[in-house]
Amino acid sequence: LSFKMDFLHRNGVLIIQHLQKDYRAYYNFLNFMSNVGDPRNIFSIYFPLWFQLNQTVGTKMIWVAVIGDWFNLIFKWILFGHRPYWWIQETQIYPNRSSPCLEQFPTTCETGPGSPSGHAMGSSCVWYVMVTAALSNTVSWMDKSSTTLHRLTWSFFWSIFWLIQISVCISRVFIATHFPHQVILGVIGGMLVAEAFEHTPAIQTASLSTYLKTNLFLFLFSLGFYLLLRLLDIDLLWSVPIAKKWCANPDWIHIDTTPFAGLVRNLGVLFGLGFAINSEMFLRSCRGENGYKLSFRLLCVVASLTTLQLYHFIKIPTHTEHLFYVLSFCKSASIPLTVVALIPYCVHVLMKPSEKKID
Repeated sequence: LSFKMDFLHRNGVLIIQHLQKDYRAYYNFLNFMSNVGDPRNIFSIYFPLWFQLNQTVGTKMIWVAVIGDWFNLIFKWILFGHRPYWWIQETQIYPNRSSPCLEQFPTTCETGPGSPSGHAMGSSCVWYVMVTAALSNTVSWMDKSSTTLHRLTWSFFWSIFWLIQISVCISRVFIATHFPHQVILGVIGGMLVAEAFEHTPAIQTASLSTYLKTNLFLFLFSLGFYLLLRLLDIDLLWSVPIAKKWCANPDWIHIDTTPFAGLVRNLGVLFGLGFAINSEMFLRSCRGENGYKLSFRLLCVVASLTTLQLYHFIKIPTHTEHLFYVLSFCKSASIPLTVVALIPYCVHVLMKPSEKKID
């Protein structure tokens, strides 16, 4: 197994060198595609857009993203995957310490284990949900006898899906934060999680109790798994000091790339969605008469996307790790609360006076 991994790593380094040499001019595009696959954009861009247009798809998107990222964390802890930018410095397979030179970028120095890729997994699971939803809605409008049109629509949407996934994977390999086999595993894993939720309709009617129990299970399982391996003298945070050691610029190390930071962020989002979707504000606005109006939904989309962009200006202090995790949980929980409950309710209240005047 060790020989096979060395083979994959060594050939992966050759691919990275080739990409960095021949595609350096496309850095801005590749960096953009890396951001497209960033799990954080799922909550700040994709979710607010889809939830206001289709609550079923938006809810499924959060569940898929959270559970997918949780599985990604567990597999990262099990597989102990190295990242290229530190592996070339740590490995002994290169003679006379003649290790290859890989260029690093501001987005290179992620601190968690590398396999499977979280960006590739998050991107594939969420875009799988979006593509299947778009296909379902589009096909329902078409004439059932038009087989050719069905095939063209199917080919178009899935071509977009694979174009985005391939671009995200290439971008992650280009910046030397993942080996090719890690992004491939990520894409496959994300699609499997998304497909599983295609057959799990119960999430649409989940109660607040279900959300809380799911949150508690995900947290306790992760913490228990971590503590169990610690008792076996296995440090699941082994990658953090290595990342800090070999990162070309200390400023490129960010605490929000650590394994527990992603877990806390996801638990916060699921927690917030549970409260929001079972709140009185949500029932009065999105489930009320206004919820069926296109003007109401479009106003909610614009207000949600604008408000969430302002969240980027809220900087969480990183000098104390435990405080960072608490504040990160609260900030993440506020995202679905804002999108699902607060903004729709405010739009609903603002639309009421105008409706009375018309009457």
